[in-house]
Amino acid sequence: MFSHSASQWLTTGDDAFAAMLGAISQAQREIRMEMYIFEDDSIGTAIRNALVLAAKRGVKVQLLLDALGCEALPNNYWDDFTQSGGIYRRFNPLELRRLPVRNHRKLLVCDSDIAFVGGFNIAAHYEGDGVQRGWRDLGVGLCGPIVPALAESFDQLFATAEVRPKRFTNLRRVEQPPALDPQPGCQLLLGVPGRGRSAIQSSLIRDLSHAERVRLVVPYFLPGARLRRAIQGVVRRGGRVQLLMPGKTDVALSKLAAQSLYSRLLRSGIEIFEYQPQILHAKLFWIDDAVYVGSSNLDTRSLHLNYELLVRLTDSHSIQAAQAYVEDSLRFSLPIDPIRWRQSRSLWTRLHERWAFLLLARLDPLIARWLTPSE
Repeated sequence: MFSHSASQWLTTGDDAFAAMLGAISQAQREIRMEMYIFEDDSIGTAIRNALVLAAKRGVKVQLLLDALGCEALPNNYWDDFTQSGGIYRRFNPLELRRLPVRNHRKLLVCDSDIAFVGGFNIAAHYEGDGVQRGWRDLGVGLCGPIVPALAESFDQLFATAEVRPKRFTNLRRVEQPPALDPQPGCQLLLGVPGRGRSAIQSSLIRDLSHAERVRLVVPYFLPGARLRRAIQGVVRRGGRVQLLMPGKTDVALSKLAAQSLYSRLLRSGIEIFEYQPQILHAKLFWIDDAVYVGSSNLDTRSLHLNYELLVRLTDSHSIQAAQAYVEDSLRFSLPIDPIRWRQSRSLWTRLHERWAFLLLARLDPLIARWLTPSE
């Protein structure tokens, strides 16, 4: 599918949507798509129309959307799709006691030949180059044996999309899916709700334990103490860590919570930058000779409460592409000066940041555990 590599890096919304629409239009047998957010706008209409046309030409099309992320869609939005033979399910339909467990994954698989993963939802505000226009995000197109593995992970979630999660899911240790190695240089890491270290967190900590150079691009940063220690440990060993965060955000509370960690991270020697032109939504973790791309943030919700998906890539093409993406992003970012940062924080500001941290890192998981219903 790709001329020089098993991966195609999609660094703008324009590139990502063009590639996905192209793959949908060429699919002959099966299409699997799951998204956290799907909006009724120009991009949503284009994707929906392409899926309808695929279903009409006999392609088996399965669509899985998170019930919370697509809650704003009109009730009849998918009527043409289902009448054309498409199969649509909402993940964990909305009820108060079912709200906490969400499917945050973004995945498109066409014919088991090509798959797309990343941070892009289906929404028009991703259109553009991420600098002059549109949110800055990142996706990757994949081919090879990783694609059937991604299709199987979709099938497992699709089959249980409307099943009630068990009560106190997040209080119990659950059997986390192991890391999968379907092809050299490409590993599949899945995260499911529950206590215990997921394949995502285990892989990150393992790579960080001996890393010398780390660059983390992440919009929502609120890692637990264990992961935070692993990141700081890189600097203690003489390595370098650069953390790229959003200067503009769509979730102000998350930004405040992350900023509550800035002072201690800066004191430990971590370099922090904030991306300026547009909202930063990309998730890219570059740790020496491995890069992670997908849906997962480094926060409590992604690591313990959501269904998430990352791929870990070690081929030279991906390393070079990640380097180019980070370097380009840093050109539009401002460094956080430790002294100026400390001097700029009033007591009132620090209290707001601490409140945000406690709400997202402590209270949100507690509420989720209390609300999660029994079968």
